[in-house]
Amino acid sequence: MGIVANLTPQQRQSFDCQGFLVIESFASPAEIEAMRKRMDGMLQAFDPTTTASIFSTKNQVKLTSEYFYESAERISFFFEEKAFDDNGNLKQPKELSINKVGHALHEIDPVFKEFSCSEKVSSLLFSLGYKKPVIIQSMYIFKQPGIGGEVTPHQDNSFLYTEPKTCTGLWLALEDATVVNGCLWAIPESQKNGLVRRFIRGDDGVYFDRPSPSYDQKDFVPIEVKAGSLVVIHGDLIHQSFENQSSNSRHAYSLHAVDTDGCKWAEDN
Repeated sequence: MGIVANLTPQQRQSFDCQGFLVIESFASPAEIEAMRKRMDGMLQAFDPTTTASIFSTKNQVKLTSEYFYESAERISFFFEEKAFDDNGNLKQPKELSINKVGHALHEIDPVFKEFSCSEKVSSLLFSLGYKKPVIIQSMYIFKQPGIGGEVTPHQDNSFLYTEPKTCTGLWLALEDATVVNGCLWAIPESQKNGLVRRFIRGDDGVYFDRPSPSYDQKDFVPIEVKAGSLVVIHGDLIHQSFENQSSNSRHAYSLHAVDTDGCKWAEDN
């Protein structure tokens, strides 16, 4: 028997209308514990002197490097912008300095692969109309207490572009996500306006093909969720998150999927 779509008609209608969908209790407590425990082990084994790569959505062009490119096929570690002092030394333990780990957790690590390739994830993608879904990248995001960086308004299709557009984000809360600790915010129905701009890799580096529009913050709504909830994000939905100014982290596991049936992957992604 083949994989059966698991979204109700009401959930699909809500996703098509709003551009995002919250599915509560998508991951079990055991799955959450397994992923968090595995990441703890990775961090313990990680030597921060091997790289000082910083992840930033404010200075993507400036900070993008070969380390970032190569992470597509590896498990790589990226620091928060505010993790270092003026002398380039970490201001706090490495476990509280990492912005994210990516982008091939779903391919390389057994614990993350088990969840990423589970039947419930496949069923969800088939519910959204995918014929041959492929997970293109995965990220463990920490949103560290006090220094967890802002993620500026963006659309996932800008970075993971196919013709026709097929990118969908799956954002799993591994801890409660609130306004205080940096939950997601989105502009409902903004996906209906199409793709605003693309982030392109050319011979001379990376660049956006046009400037970012100005957004009215009053148009964004917070997406506060409990640990275990999954936020499904349309590739054209405009979404963001603010700095974590609380004393609590906001761990999440994020996947991005594209369809490979009748779709062409852009070589300049």
